Amino acid sequence: MSDKKFEIYFDCGSSKIRAGAFYKENPKENFYFESKFLHDSSSKDSEIQKIIFSLEKNTKEYVNDINLMIDSPKMKSIGISISKKFDGSQLKKEYIQFLIQDAKQQILKYYEDQNIIHIIITSNKIDNVEYTILPDDINCNLISLDILFICIPKETIDYFKKIFFKFDISVNKFFCTTYAKSINYKNNFAFADNLLFIDIGFNKTSVAHYYKNNILLLNALPIGGNHITKDISKILEVDINEAESLKLNFDKNQKFLDEKNISLNLIQQIIFTRIEEILELSTKFINTDLNSTMLDGYKIVLIGEGSKILDNKFKEKITFANDIDLLDETTVDICQSGLKLGEEPNRQEVVLIKKIKIKYGFFEKLFHFFN
Repeated sequence: MSDKKFEIYFDCGSSKIRAGAFYKENPKENFYFESKFLHDSSSKDSEIQKIIFSLEKNTKEYVNDINLMIDSPKMKSIGISISKKFDGSQLKKEYIQFLIQDAKQQILKYYEDQNIIHIIITSNKIDNVEYTILPDDINCNLISLDILFICIPKETIDYFKKIFFKFDISVNKFFCTTYAKSINYKNNFAFADNLLFIDIGFNKTSVAHYYKNNILLLNALPIGGNHITKDISKILEVDINEAESLKLNFDKNQKFLDEKNISLNLIQQIIFTRIEEILELSTKFINTDLNSTMLDGYKIVLIGEGSKILDNKFKEKITFANDIDLLDETTVDICQSGLKLGEEPNRQEVVLIKKIKIKYGFFEKLFHFFN
C-alpha cells in the first residue's frame, strides 16, 4: 500500500494545465496550481514540469504517479444495447459481467483507434422492468442493458503518457474532463430534467447531455475558443496575440479600441456570432440521437476556458432560444471534479480494477457495479 500522503490530479487542456494535490488526511492542506495560457503546444512540457516542481516543493513528496483528466476533439461516446434470455433462475452478477465484457469487445473490435475511458450503464431492465440499481436477489427471464462507452483516441492517451514518462511519472487512471466536471456540476441544476453541458475549450467543444440525471451521450466538435480568436484576427487584420487580448478584454479596454479605431459592436458581433454557431452545432449534434419529446425546454450550461469571454450580463446578446447559464469554474472546481469521480464513481459506471498479476503473466479484470 502506498505511503504517499497526497493524491495528485492533473487536468491537461489545450490552453491551460491545472493540477491539484489532495492531502488524504486533511483537505485544508490541499494545493492547486495552473499554467500560463498556452497559445500552442510548444511550451506544454515545460509548463507541466514547472507544476510538478511546485507540487513536490509544497507537498514535500516526489510525484511518481498521477490521475489525468483530458479531452480530445476526436473523443466520442458510443452507445450499445445488449440483451440475453435466461431460464428464470436467480440472476448472478457474473452474467452481467459477461454481457458488459461482450459489449466492450465489440467496441474495441470496431473502434480500434479508441481507448475506452468510462463504461456507463444508462438503462438496465429485468423482464422489461427498469431498475436504477440492480437488485441482489431476483429471478430473471430476460435482461437488457443500454451501455455508453466514453472513448478517447489511443494517440491522445499515448501522447500524454509519453509526456509524463519524461518526468518518471506514470498515469494511474485517465478521466474524461467534461464527464468528470458535468457529473460534479449537475447537482447544481437538479431542477432541470433536460440538462446540456457545453464545454468550450481551445480547439474543441464537448457536449454532455443528461436526461433525468442520466447521461445519454458525450461527444466533441472540432471548434472552440481559438476559432473566435482567428475570426477577430482575420476580420480586424491584427496578429493572433492581439486578437486573443481583444477577445478576452473586449468590454474592458475602450481606450485601446479607440486608439486602434476598432468598433466594440463589431467585436461583440464577431464573438457572439461564433458562440451562436457553437451552440447551434452542439444542439444539432445531439438531436440526431434523441426523440422530440426529450428536447423540449432543455437547459444549457456553458463551461470551459473558452466560455469565459462571456458573462451572464451578456446573455441577452445570445439569441439562442434555450435557457442558458454560464458556470464560472475555477482550477479548484476542475481538479476536485476529478477527485470526486475518482473516489466516488457515478453509481451507473462500471469500474474496472486490475487484479494482481498471476504467474502466467496476464491480467484478469474485475467489474465493480454502482459503487
